[in-house]
Amino acid sequence: MEKLHFTQEQVTKILEDILSKEGGLQELQKISLEALMRAEREEHNLEFSDSSNGYRPRRTFGHGRILELRVPRSRKGHFYPMILGLLRDQEEECRKLAFNLYGAGLTTEQVGNIFGEIYGKEYSSSQISRMFDYARNDVQTWLQRPLEAYYPIIYIDAAFISTRRTDNVSKEAYYTILGVRADRTREVLAIVNFPTESSAAWEAILAGLKDRGLADIGLVICDSLTAIEDAIWRQFPSAEVQLCTIHLQRNVIKHIKPKDKALVAEDLKDVLRTGDRYDTPEKGWERWKAFCGKWGKYYPSIKRMGENDRYRLHFTYLGYDYRTHNMLYSTNWIERLNRDYKRTTRMRGALPSPDATLLLLGYVAMTRSAYQRKIPKIDYEQNKLHWEE
Repeated sequence: MEKLHFTQEQVTKILEDILSKEGGLQELQKISLEALMRAEREEHNLEFSDSSNGYRPRRTFGHGRILELRVPRSRKGHFYPMILGLLRDQEEECRKLAFNLYGAGLTTEQVGNIFGEIYGKEYSSSQISRMFDYARNDVQTWLQRPLEAYYPIIYIDAAFISTRRTDNVSKEAYYTILGVRADRTREVLAIVNFPTESSAAWEAILAGLKDRGLADIGLVICDSLTAIEDAIWRQFPSAEVQLCTIHLQRNVIKHIKPKDKALVAEDLKDVLRTGDRYDTPEKGWERWKAFCGKWGKYYPSIKRMGENDRYRLHFTYLGYDYRTHNMLYSTNWIERLNRDYKRTTRMRGALPSPDATLLLLGYVAMTRSAYQRKIPKIDYEQNKLHWEE
């Protein structure tokens, strides 16, 4: 084909005409990109003794619209325009933007609407979901990463989130295992879904942590999961267990008549005191038995609590430095993370599957910048827990 020669004024006029049309900027970008790729193919053909072989379609983002490009092909199939590498990076940024919006609380439909306004094309929920494939891989890799050999403290607690499983929707438990490292920073070690819970399931989860490198734990703080202490001790025999006192208070109060709740709560506050240099687990246990004796006269459920030796595990924290009691007697640190989980999932109603829920929770956990800060004062306990200098 004979090449045409235009003056500078003619080229300028042609460009002005294109830009004056609706979508002209995108059209000019399309023309420029395709011209660059054709020129690159000519160089490729000369260098590698190849020949042209038509075009293949390629869609990409460009200045608020989707661009439909004709990508040149070569007969040997070895030609790949360099410009596509740059476009791929841009597409990766778009996928990250989509997932960041999703992780901030928007639904896939809302993300699709936003992308429709930006890029001039409506995206279905399934199309947006497919854009999250990179995030699924990142979150899964993060949740399976190697762990340190020793964590002074780990916390275990659950958030209950409406999840669709087959044709039913119900609130399912998603447990977070949060570790305090020897350098006093925190990290989420695992997020686990239990449609039904058992000691055997917990033992398998803890064994999985060992497979990832965890060898020793100083103290495990958890809610009153059935027989979890047995699962912990089978996997980590030297670990101590602290059952959450906040969960204990809630469990007690729910059995109390409204007129007695204020008095019972005041008595419980004294039983579960913190910050007393001279307090011990045995003294705490004696206060608990006295409390159960007093209120067990009116509430048989409380009387039975006082007769159950397992409740001693609610007073383990009193064996640690008194200045750390308020950090060790409950799972409050995970409760804050659970609130972030629920803030992210609140707008969605029921999540479509457990995998989709774990993707969201994993994203929230792995991007929590507060865990990078060192916890002050927690290293006051030097006898039972080991810290880096």
